[in-house]
Amino acid sequence: MRKLRVGCLVTLDGVHGAPRSWASPYFDEEAAEKSLAQLRRSDAMLMGRGTYEYFVQSWPNETGPYPDRVNEIGKYVFSSTLTTATWTNAVVVADDPADAVAELKRQGDGDLVVYGLGRLARTLLDHDLVDELAVSVLPVLHGSGEPLFRPGAAPRHLDLASVERSGSGVVTLTYTRA
Repeated sequence: MRKLRVGCLVTLDGVHGAPRSWASPYFDEEAAEKSLAQLRRSDAMLMGRGTYEYFVQSWPNETGPYPDRVNEIGKYVFSSTLTTATWTNAVVVADDPADAVAELKRQGDGDLVVYGLGRLARTLLDHDLVDELAVSVLPVLHGSGEPLFRPGAAPRHLDLASVERSGSGVVTLTYTRA
């Protein structure tokens, strides 16, 4: 059975949204190698419409080991409004995300990966489909922006599986189901 891994970036003061405005200086060679290794263990990326529209603006035009893997990997875009996806190896899934992802987890061997903690990732967390949640805390005080978690979510207990510190000061906390 495949594992579903969710990875997200957050500032020290809890901001999650628009990471390109504050995370780029920390996506160094070490981070790229780690992320590429994760992508190589995965055979599909899952994303909602917003992430798809954000990614498709830049990734298809990039080259190199990391962008090449991002572009070649299978992509499932969960949306009730999109009907087609133009990015290589991307398909739109209009079905209920929880049901569709539960079925995807039963197929294949490679991991499934979600970047960011948007609506899709929160839905998958709510349905207990996430096997691993990696939260990378960047040494940035942003001051304002979209918070990582919004009020109103049901409490969820997780087990800390690992803590990694990068040379750039990013600390990645990896959690699994309790």
